Amino acid sequence: MSANGHPDPSRALLRHTIATLSYRAGKAVRNAPDHFSDFRAAPDTRSAGEILAHMCDLFDWALALAEGEERWRNVPPQAWSVDCDRFFSALTKFDGYLAGDASLGRPAEQLFQGPIADALTHTGQLTLMRRLSSSPIRAENYAKADIVAGRVGANQTAPRLEF
Repeated sequence: MSANGHPDPSRALLRHTIATLSYRAGKAVRNAPDHFSDFRAAPDTRSAGEILAHMCDLFDWALALAEGEERWRNVPPQAWSVDCDRFFSALTKFDGYLAGDASLGRPAEQLFQGPIADALTHTGQLTLMRRLSSSPIRAENYAKADIVAGRVGANQTAPRLEF
């Protein structure tokens, strides 16, 4: 809530962005083949598993920033399924903080331009890497997707318009 008791539009937009990220990242990581975690687009790039672990770190950091702290940890990649669970758990914790009444330790714009925008970029990388690794995901009209603030777990609604 803002100081006048009305919902804070910045927080609402952040929450919708996190739900959008969850939907899109979920599609990028769901049903990935066993070897995908080790896939690299080129020899000197991060593997898919390293990118996913980094995305987890980003949302641990996002929560710390929202709480008014500066805390970063690099956690090495774990099994793909473990890091998928960690990612959605981190999104859920961050979204829960945004849904609450505690003040933000950083402006919403900084939370967006730092960890959230970075994770959106990495989601696109994972999507491209799925295609490069011969396990593409279907394209979708994301404007028609059923995305709702607060729905940030691995379980999402079915796509409405894939092609």
